[in-house]
Amino acid sequence: MMNNVKILTLAALLLASCTDDRSGYDASGTFEAVETIISAEASGVIQELNVQEGQLVQTGQMVGYIDSTQLHLKKRQLQAQIGAVLSRKPNVAIQLAALQEQLHQAIREQQRIANMAEADAATPKQLDDANAQVAVIKKQIAAQRSSLGITASSLTEEASPLEIQIAQLEDQLAKSHIVNPLEGTVLVKYAEANETATVGKPLYKIADLSSIILRAYVTGPQFTQIKLHQQVTVLVDDAAGKYREYEGIVEWISDKAEFTPKTIQTKDERENLVYATKIRVKNDGLLKIGMYGEVRFN
Repeated sequence: MMNNVKILTLAALLLASCTDDRSGYDASGTFEAVETIISAEASGVIQELNVQEGQLVQTGQMVGYIDSTQLHLKKRQLQAQIGAVLSRKPNVAIQLAALQEQLHQAIREQQRIANMAEADAATPKQLDDANAQVAVIKKQIAAQRSSLGITASSLTEEASPLEIQIAQLEDQLAKSHIVNPLEGTVLVKYAEANETATVGKPLYKIADLSSIILRAYVTGPQFTQIKLHQQVTVLVDDAAGKYREYEGIVEWISDKAEFTPKTIQTKDERENLVYATKIRVKNDGLLKIGMYGEVRFN
């Protein structure tokens, strides 16, 4: 009889050692992550979309592209229009060449008459006429240069809006490439190749799961026990009724009380108002969005 009592006692101790105390936590909640929906930035048929649910994608990784044939054709059309406009731009040097030659001839004639006037071989009126001829040609050159400059400037301004349209098309062409903006894991894929995309159409959802957030709720009396950047212990259900333990850091504490969510059970169920907290935990790959977790304040 004594041996049977010892055996039962030993069995009870072993059972107690294999069972964790389920009430040994201060708060509980569910795991979440910052989820980002990646949407199309261009309209057209999706030619490629190389992402799969559960796939890890890197920042800046090109994962597909949207048909951009019409954008390329529109860009070529605008480039041709710019070429046609600028082809009308006058060549100032060539168009002033004849007047420049007249000016050189007039200056030589002016110098010849000036030399003759010094030798009393030409009258003052002849010298005045030569000087006037040089002045007239110079004014003609200045007027022509001004006119040609205005024409060239006008054509440049005419081409400027077309160049802006090309810049807009280049931006749209760049957005036709589906480039992943941040590192993370693909959670949901909303579109497939050969489907038609419009600007803003969701393509896939991504989240960085290298670290994950436990949104836990604490009661009023517990509110004074936690502070920002405090290290806590996070408990997650494991096999055989045990817990896996993780280190967590409190990174946010709500300053407003709210009613306890229906899916959350706090340590003191008599408290109706609780405070939300966010506790960041480094993920070893076993923590998933939506899992339940408990917190023990250290």
